[in-house]
Amino acid sequence: MEIQKLRVNGRETTGKGFSRELRRNGRIPAILYGPGKEPMPLSVDGHELELLLKKGLMGQQLFQLNMGEGQTERTTMIKELQQDPLSHNMLHVDFYEVDMQRKIRVKVPVRTVGKAKGIEFGGMLQIIRRELEISCLPLEIPDTIEIDISELNVGESVHVEDIPTKGGIEIPHDVNFTILTILSQAKKESEGAEAADGAAGEEAAAGNGNA
Repeated sequence: MEIQKLRVNGRETTGKGFSRELRRNGRIPAILYGPGKEPMPLSVDGHELELLLKKGLMGQQLFQLNMGEGQTERTTMIKELQQDPLSHNMLHVDFYEVDMQRKIRVKVPVRTVGKAKGIEFGGMLQIIRRELEISCLPLEIPDTIEIDISELNVGESVHVEDIPTKGGIEIPHDVNFTILTILSQAKKESEGAEAADGAAGEEAAAGNGNA
């Protein structure tokens, strides 16, 4: 896991007016916090942060904050990124300081490998969980959780307890839930018919309501 270096500035002034002024100058107001730490107001160059975010998924990336000469660098993750709902411009960033020696929980995308045997017999791959929450040390965060589906036949599934993990990676779970399955043709047609019946029922109800 590569750690992205990011320059930040401390700020003593807070408030909406000062935050708007920062954004006009291309900087984004931010805050740094963590266990047993006092929250620290910061600002970060918006363009620089945007370029780093394009290198990977925000929830998996580690950022080493360079806070200036004489200041200790802090290893963090983005806990929350506020954006304008229309322009999608960044409004505020919450950085959370992580302990490199303690496991953290992050969500990682699921990636399938191979082509399931069942697809050759008319089956269809249905992915139920597209990401999984894992527990691991910060530097062990994987880009994806790979699942080999090449041996799956129609009607077969992969559950969370079927997924092998490497090193100190764990997948916390209370129940052995399904990650993906190979649906049969009959199952696909049944689900399609149920969806169509449901839509027809809603249209009929709407028509009666307008009568």
